[in-house]
Amino acid sequence: MKINKLLAGLLTSVTLVAGAAQAAELSIVSGDTGTGLAFLQSELDIFTEQTGHTVTIVPMPSSTSDQFGQYRLWLAAGNADIDVYTTDVIWAPQLADQFLDLSEAAADVIDEHYPSIIESQTVEGKLVAIPGYTDAPALFYRKDLLEKHGKEVPKTWSELHATAQEIMDAERAEGATDLWGFVFQGNAYEGLTCNALEWVNSYGGGQIIEADGTISINNPQAVAALEEAASWIGTISPEGNLAYMEEESRGVWQLGNAVFMRNWPYAYALSNSDDSAVKGKFDVAPLPAGEGEGAKPSGTLGGWNYAVSKYSPEPDAATELALFLGSAESQKRRAIQQNNLPSIQALYQDAEVLEAAPFMAAWEEIFQSAVPRPSAPAQANYNEASSLFWSAVHNTLSGNGSAAENLELLEVDLEDLLN
Repeated sequence: MKINKLLAGLLTSVTLVAGAAQAAELSIVSGDTGTGLAFLQSELDIFTEQTGHTVTIVPMPSSTSDQFGQYRLWLAAGNADIDVYTTDVIWAPQLADQFLDLSEAAADVIDEHYPSIIESQTVEGKLVAIPGYTDAPALFYRKDLLEKHGKEVPKTWSELHATAQEIMDAERAEGATDLWGFVFQGNAYEGLTCNALEWVNSYGGGQIIEADGTISINNPQAVAALEEAASWIGTISPEGNLAYMEEESRGVWQLGNAVFMRNWPYAYALSNSDDSAVKGKFDVAPLPAGEGEGAKPSGTLGGWNYAVSKYSPEPDAATELALFLGSAESQKRRAIQQNNLPSIQALYQDAEVLEAAPFMAAWEEIFQSAVPRPSAPAQANYNEASSLFWSAVHNTLSGNGSAAENLELLEVDLEDLLN
């Protein structure tokens, strides 16, 4: 009997990857949007088949600001119910003390990822999360409407305004009364920080807080950028855009009711789905540049990662899960099925990936020149700094004070927070 039990144990261990002596019950939190949760579940099914570990998804709100607030509450309380956290690229400096150092566990695969992405998840020499995919936004445009009206893809924000207005007016005159020129993420949350950082940086207005800690946001280029954005509301963008997050923007776009949209790569596959009104009618390009000296295209660096809670009762199995979700195999499936951008360099030359998502060849250039949010200089104060920034921007877009007035007040508030 003892021999039979021993043999059974040995056979069971063969099905487990190194690092876990027996099957564990794990949990992972995710605020994924679109079809993201369904894809995550399919990956977890593969993980369970390979390792014997079972994983429960704890769904979160789609707002990254709400997610971060909940994460901080759980981690501050030493919550042992959550093993793996799905983390935004900006959260590493703020949550590093609550996560395990994965440097040793990931030593054999770190070099597969773009160095800048690994660097973004490394705090004081500690790798706090495994990259799952990277992200950078693009300008989605209706190529059919641009061709119909003889227009080029706009290179600057003022060109976008003019082109969007002309096409919108012409199409409405022909009966498309629900068409808008441009939709973006204008709600007061982290997504507006991303959008507004792009506007400001594209005008040569800096990164809100520079790498050396200098508060740079109160400058003429930033004022000009926000004045341009405020001019969109009620003209080429609906008043309701002030409440849009990613999914609301995509909803308007995918119904065929926008000429242009700013969004992340996940929206590409969904926009080409069979039930999409814009299937086969659109393409993507880098976001426009601003005006004047220092103007350049600018997109916010995004991306999601997998961190292991230091309070997890199953740290070895949880580390296995993080490594699995960040592996080349999982990232390849994600790239093909979800059109999320891999953080693993070799996948941009993978024939199957490029066949399923040919736009990725161009998107690699977009994210390599992406601008990071100032989470490193702000450190633990980043969330509050971002909230102050998006509130000032939202006030400006809503007509509550001018761009100059709101940025002057923002500068004072950021100095109080950081100094």
